[in-house]
Amino acid sequence: MNTYFFKSAIIVFAGFCFGLVGCNLFSSNNKPAKVEAGDVVNVNASYFLTEDGSVTVTTVPCELSDGSRAECYKIVTKSVPSDHAMGPWCPSNISDSAEAGGIWLENGEVYDVDGAFIKNMANFYNDSKWLMYDDNGDVYITATEEDCVNAANPNVGEEYENFCVECLPSYVTNLTQSWLIPITPEIQDSPTLFARGPGRRGNRAPSTRGVALNGIEFSAPAPTNNILRAYTLAPFDDAGGHINVHQGYHYHAATGFSTKVEQEDGHAALIGYALDGFGIYELENANKELPADLDDLRGHTDETRGYHYHVDAAGSNNFIDGLKGVYAI
Repeated sequence: MNTYFFKSAIIVFAGFCFGLVGCNLFSSNNKPAKVEAGDVVNVNASYFLTEDGSVTVTTVPCELSDGSRAECYKIVTKSVPSDHAMGPWCPSNISDSAEAGGIWLENGEVYDVDGAFIKNMANFYNDSKWLMYDDNGDVYITATEEDCVNAANPNVGEEYENFCVECLPSYVTNLTQSWLIPITPEIQDSPTLFARGPGRRGNRAPSTRGVALNGIEFSAPAPTNNILRAYTLAPFDDAGGHINVHQGYHYHAATGFSTKVEQEDGHAALIGYALDGFGIYELENANKELPADLDDLRGHTDETRGYHYHVDAAGSNNFIDGLKGVYAI
């Protein structure tokens, strides 16, 4: 099975506090970053892609998760990105190359969903029930919006077993999404942890992790176990996104396609904001170095950006692990 090699000259995620005080490249511990009350940087609304009208940003009063009130940015998007193409997701035949399909995230790795991947699924998952193609090698793919809805149902029927689930942009042309993000982040006494892995519970955490600068949602990890348990596959495109009719297009991995703000000091590029208003940056910096001293939320502090997050590796099906600050409710 071929591991995913980023197609179309993808820029790999970037991160690491480059050359700044308090960052130790060789640190391997997981001590929380020291965050002082003043270590916050306001959300910069001008970074969002609003020129074509696909994203609008307004200022509104809001209530925060600690009961206080503040000013928030209300970000409204048309649920499809304006800065990159969407799809493809499912290859049509087991002879198709990687360009015909998207990607799949499994055990920290990114795989091309090409024809060979579909053909090899029984071996890949060690389960002979996987057979997603007919005698001609044509892949079973959901063909209508109704199929998309039915196959994405948690109680998906047996008639959709061994289908590649592909929901199209035309299904969400009239869908909009909106989020509230505090303009000035405010650190809370106890962070909000997202549920991740056995035995870990989130404390009423929101499912959305943040918003990309193109207005697209950084979503919670995709429920890949549920998808696979139903003998379906719902690939992501090369940008790490796919569509359902309720969320529209949304990301489950950061693969370098969306709009970013490069940093003059070589630090990882800004790609969006978490729901608490702290910046979300790519994983590696300009020198392909990883960030040091990230806390349990995937955040740390430097003198330029204050407290901020770095996304997880794409294969992890994850962005960040919690919110340091309060968020709008």
